[in-house]
Amino acid sequence: MTVQIRFLPDDITIDATAGEPMLEVAQRAGVLIPTGCLMGSCHACEVELDDGTPICACISAVPAGTKSITINLYSDPLW
Repeated sequence: MTVQIRFLPDDITIDATAGEPMLEVAQRAGVLIPTGCLMGSCHACEVELDDGTPICACISAVPAGTKSITINLYSDPLW
């Protein structure tokens, strides 16, 4: 199933496959999501879904059962 992923604030949209790792989708779209531990512990890769739910992109995959999602990127000045 194809899911449309929209990355804000740059408003970049890309098609992805349900189950595809979120970091790989971002990389294909040319979107940089900072990483640290790659295990979800350090939260360097934390982004927000359009409903405000925070997720760690390094351990998240494109969800099945939805046609589109919006990912809000933000930067932490300490990283």
